[in-house]
Amino acid sequence: MKIAIIGTRGIPNHYSGFEQFAEFFSVYAAENGYDITVYNSHNHLYQESLFKGVKIRHKFDPEYLVGTFGQFIYDFNCILDSRKRNFDVLLQLGYTSNTIWHKLLPKNTVIISNMDGLEWKRSKYSPVVRKFLKYAEKLAVKSSDYLISDSIGIQTYLLKEYNAKSEYIAYGAELFTEPNIDILSQYDVKEKNYNMLVARFEPENNLEVILDGVVLAKKKTTFLVVGNHHTNKFGAYLKSKFKNYNYIRFVGGIYNLEHLNNLRYYSNLYFHGHSVGGTNPSLLEAMASKALIIAHDNEFAKSILENDAFYFSSKTDVKNHIDSINKDQFTDKLENCYSKIEQKFKWEIINKKYLDFLHECNKQN
Repeated sequence: MKIAIIGTRGIPNHYSGFEQFAEFFSVYAAENGYDITVYNSHNHLYQESLFKGVKIRHKFDPEYLVGTFGQFIYDFNCILDSRKRNFDVLLQLGYTSNTIWHKLLPKNTVIISNMDGLEWKRSKYSPVVRKFLKYAEKLAVKSSDYLISDSIGIQTYLLKEYNAKSEYIAYGAELFTEPNIDILSQYDVKEKNYNMLVARFEPENNLEVILDGVVLAKKKTTFLVVGNHHTNKFGAYLKSKFKNYNYIRFVGGIYNLEHLNNLRYYSNLYFHGHSVGGTNPSLLEAMASKALIIAHDNEFAKSILENDAFYFSSKTDVKNHIDSINKDQFTDKLENCYSKIEQKFKWEIINKKYLDFLHECNKQN
């Protein structure tokens, strides 16, 4: 089976979830003897043609010149190239900028699309863009031979909205096994004497609701806000709004996974505010780091966490959790979340599910 992955900026991962998945899965496939190709932006930091056994094809990506529209050109270039390669399976990660070229997809290749989250619900987009994203979602369902959902919520939505069946395969995470308390000194915090969140600065991630609750709480515990706020209007707004509360610390993006996992592991409460999308990578990483999770009350989070977390839907809920919950009282929840990663969401398990599904789809065609 000859496989290709499109829809990401490329590997090794220097960006986010889909790139991380593309790296882990492609390397896993290559290690198991498969011929697998990942499409990379021409200006990706990694310029070699082979990465740990994975073939890399660099294609021109003008996003750095023309902004978001450049993604459409990049996807166009990748799809055109894929027509020449006789791939058995083309795995599309997301659909936002490649569906307008769906008629150009290779005819003798099985097209499998991971449908990502409900992108058209994101409030950061204008009404026109959101309308386009909803249309792109419809095109992706129509033009794909098979669909993958990374959450039960997305799977249910696709069935209800389009009468389209999809295979549920979640995202993955690695178990955190080597705590290093010395890392805390670099962030001027002490074990279980701080709370935190990790998120992109987007309204639907409920950062403002969480921080409003932090301010309301009687306990003025240090609160770390982890995420790149430097080039983001919403980030600038939040920094300004909470600038007088010195225990709320905007520490920027932390891309060193060892540091991030240690911060999660040694925190008292870990807030997860994501309300749109599928299985969020940072949620699984928090579970794998034995963080005590306070998640936004929605079907995506609940389908993963079940009864092994606390939930909030308002700033008052956040306040009450901060004032009343101590991590040491709920080791059962920590262990249950950790076990879920070990039994259901380890990368080895997720990668095998993908490979098995790709095989099944290829056989049926």
